[in-house]
Amino acid sequence: MAYLIWVVLIILVDQASKLMVVARLRPYQSVPVIDGLLFLTLAENPGGAFGLFRSQALLVMVVTAAISLGLLGALLFGRFHDGPFKLGLALIAGGALGNLIDRIRLGYVIDFIDLRFWRPVFNLADIAIVLGTAIIALALVLVRRAA
Repeated sequence: MAYLIWVVLIILVDQASKLMVVARLRPYQSVPVIDGLLFLTLAENPGGAFGLFRSQALLVMVVTAAISLGLLGALLFGRFHDGPFKLGLALIAGGALGNLIDRIRLGYVIDFIDLRFWRPVFNLADIAIVLGTAIIALALVLVRRAA
């Protein structure tokens, strides 16, 4: 049950951050946070990760919904005893659902974190997905080494 709190917390923080950025920036307006490194740039991403499948917005939405439901099902009904693995699932599910809310509500995902050395603009949900994936990968490597 504690891992569902992580899912909800990620969704809330992600959606709140997007609402704040949308309230303060115009589309594609860029504001420096750390000059030369970190900018807030409001972008609309109708596609999937890294802007892929831009012309397939409905397909991306359906696949995202299916994956999100599968992750929630695994988190609720899976027989995982490994805390890091469950945390990774919760982070991925929360991030995927945060972006899915945008897709359903707006038809695109709001992105705003702009690292000039990394071209795709992204958001907090994306960070949760990447972090969750890294935690699961690390947990699987460590479990395999222990066996």
